[in-house]
Amino acid sequence: MQAMILAAGLGTRLLPHTRVCPKPLFPILNQPLLLLTIKRLQNHGFDSILVNCHHLGDQIVSLVDSLSGVTVLHEDKILGTGGGLRGGLEHMRDEPLLVTNGDIYHTVDFRALYNHHQQNDSVVTLAMHDHHRFNNVMIRDGKVASFDNRVEFTQLAFTGLHVIDPEILEDVEKNRNSCIIDFYRKLLERGESIDCYRVDDCFWTDMGTVDDYLDLHRGLLKDDIPCWAEIGEVRKPYCIDMAAKLPAHIVLEDWVCIGGAHIEDGSHLERVVVWNNVRVAAGSRLVDTVISDGTS
Repeated sequence: MQAMILAAGLGTRLLPHTRVCPKPLFPILNQPLLLLTIKRLQNHGFDSILVNCHHLGDQIVSLVDSLSGVTVLHEDKILGTGGGLRGGLEHMRDEPLLVTNGDIYHTVDFRALYNHHQQNDSVVTLAMHDHHRFNNVMIRDGKVASFDNRVEFTQLAFTGLHVIDPEILEDVEKNRNSCIIDFYRKLLERGESIDCYRVDDCFWTDMGTVDDYLDLHRGLLKDDIPCWAEIGEVRKPYCIDMAAKLPAHIVLEDWVCIGGAHIEDGSHLERVVVWNNVRVAAGSRLVDTVISDGTS
């Protein structure tokens, strides 16, 4: 089975942290999300994985390009979700392709979604759920009816997970920035079927904002969100990397995640994520924040 991870976004809503790290490499409990996603795909049986990148792409190439079964496609100019998928077409096999965004954390069963697509006659299958914040896709009789608000249809949210028959990408213009949803609109106009696969019982979040990123850590460290097996054993509610340097006098409250950082004496950390290679000055009081090279 084959998959593609879309990892070329700019992550502007996560500034200043995306000045020093592309969003797909943001650490989740001190491990890069992209690496965890690749491991999870491989554990579900995906042996060929494409990853596109653009912003700070050298970091992504350095991390995953040597992994078995993984091919990195570096975009000189950002191509969007449509152009990015079209750019990977020549590397795809003649079989369905699972597509996932590189900035989401979820418990959707990749294999079940893929199998569902293989068993229906649609050229595209979207994993959908009822998520009020993002409900903007119209569904009728288990199929996508429209991507524009129309009150007569059920409204659901697209998770960013979909399975496609790669040959449809021939109709996406090559080397041009485009949105795959705009292309899916054209598929509907010409009578193609887009299937809806419901995943309402799964956990899902994207890392669109700093608050989203912090809330994901809160949920993982307070046992409100399931931890992926690929993360391994985690000490909760204080997840501290073995490489972290901690002082004799430090206060940790509620939950805290500390990477390979240097925390100086007398610091107070509460609901904080601290990345690798960061120094927290003596006597600092940090609450509800992310500390990265971009903020230090």
